[in-house]
Amino acid sequence: MTNKPDPKPAKLSDVEGFKQQSHFLLDPIPAELGDENEFFGKASIQVLKNHGTYQQDNRDTRKQGKTYSFMVRTAIPGGKLTSAQLLAELDLCDELGNTTLRITTRQGLQLHGILKGNLRETIRRINESQLTTLAACGDVERNVMCSPCPYKADPTYDQMQQLADKLAQHLQPRTTAYHELWLTDQETGEKQLAGGGSAGHEIEPLYGPTYLPRKFKTGIGLPGDNSADIYSQDLGLLAVCEDCSIVGYNVLVGGGFGTTPSAVKTFPAIAQPMCFVSATQAVDVATAIIKVQRDFGNRADRKVARLKYLIHNWGIDRFKAKVEQYYGDQLPPPRAMHVHAFNDGMGWHAQGDGRWFYGLNIENGRIKDEGLYRLKSALREICTTLAPALRLTPHQSIIFCDLEKEDRNRLAKIFREHCVPLSEDFSNVRRWAIACPALPTCGLAITESERVLPELIDQLESELEALGLAGEVFTTRMTGCPNGCARPYNSDIGLVGKTLNKYTILLGGRLLGDRLNVIYKDKVPTSEVVPTLVAVFRYYKEARQEGESFGDFCHRQGVEELLAHCDGP
Repeated sequence: MTNKPDPKPAKLSDVEGFKQQSHFLLDPIPAELGDENEFFGKASIQVLKNHGTYQQDNRDTRKQGKTYSFMVRTAIPGGKLTSAQLLAELDLCDELGNTTLRITTRQGLQLHGILKGNLRETIRRINESQLTTLAACGDVERNVMCSPCPYKADPTYDQMQQLADKLAQHLQPRTTAYHELWLTDQETGEKQLAGGGSAGHEIEPLYGPTYLPRKFKTGIGLPGDNSADIYSQDLGLLAVCEDCSIVGYNVLVGGGFGTTPSAVKTFPAIAQPMCFVSATQAVDVATAIIKVQRDFGNRADRKVARLKYLIHNWGIDRFKAKVEQYYGDQLPPPRAMHVHAFNDGMGWHAQGDGRWFYGLNIENGRIKDEGLYRLKSALREICTTLAPALRLTPHQSIIFCDLEKEDRNRLAKIFREHCVPLSEDFSNVRRWAIACPALPTCGLAITESERVLPELIDQLESELEALGLAGEVFTTRMTGCPNGCARPYNSDIGLVGKTLNKYTILLGGRLLGDRLNVIYKDKVPTSEVVPTLVAVFRYYKEARQEGESFGDFCHRQGVEELLAHCDGP
């Protein structure tokens, strides 16, 4: 009997080579950072993502030649920041960016339009405000999400925020390349160690020289508040509470929404429960999960490199056994519990300590001054005069914290003076809608998202009002491509760019985020999106059960029944 040779190992992807040759996320960036080009080469582009920046070009003017700039993203665990930090970002968007700032769906901030020659100043100034761009993008743990509401009478909210901080700090890359590139004085060589990291060394005890096979996302939530959308994450931590305190977490694994329609091997997935861990075990078990993904995730094909594909190939039992091996102990099964509510934090709320917080809905997270609408100026005045603590939300909005009772009228007055609608002025359909940036900045966008969704919502508002359904609560999430940045695959209504000016319409998810939606119609022209949805809403009005949400109705009926009724004569 002859021994068969070992199968030839799969060829690693180009990005794996770039990371291996980068010497822990440094090269070849230094050689290109100071050259005369407005852009970086392929290797630097990939390595730069781990530093929190993407190279982009203006898609609107591409026919006249590419005009390069950079998106710079700040990672803000749990969305917590100070008024001074927001003012620093607003200064940057005006002085070095395209004059707008954007709240992301992961509770971070994005600057757009940063020129290559201004990258170092931009990232340095963000760190001077004690924030960081490190690991806001790239093949590492991304910004850790958490339910943002600052309830003080319920200690579980602070406990979740504390865990988000611990995870972010523990899982942050340790390379000194970040400081060497962006925070070292070019004349003296002195390193300015700010909030972005630690002095460290050029060894990555967790990630190793090639980091993770793909990005890794973590979110923390409560059964009564899944605003962090934990089922969409690689790692979701669902808090288990006893006597108003978190005793542990149900660990959910394998969520992720990026997909390539032409590749049947790719798919969106919601995370599935794996085990229960005590509160003191959470960081170590999260580390073990990341190590398993590091060592066994697919490094040959980036399309199937996320954790969800490893779990799909192995099965949850085999994956859990490997996590237990890395952790060093067995892990009990998850507790019998499920999410049952979602709190976006909009409007006025008592904090429980005698103070108040106010959630301001910001359409698609875009902070700007445009015509009479002057949100950016209003935020400058609020952050300068009232200086509240702030929280960014997973729905791209902002919460003003620790407000005294007498501040309430002043806050509303500032918004009114700057023609900024209050959250109570928004319709339900607009309040619960979010979109990715898409064109003109995103290189992956197939068609519009942020620029077209407000007009679609205008149309849908009128139709729902006429149907008597304006009070219904449902999520609408739109993306300009199938990569899922605005989490469209678990919403009541998902609108996913399929080709130029055409969208895949998905129905049947829900606000709780624990169920995938399904394709209802494909390649629907922009002009037909709202009429297509209105036909389904008419059916919903006549055939829904008492208290049934739109997403639950679509899920109960199924696509065939919806099509038969809504497309019939």
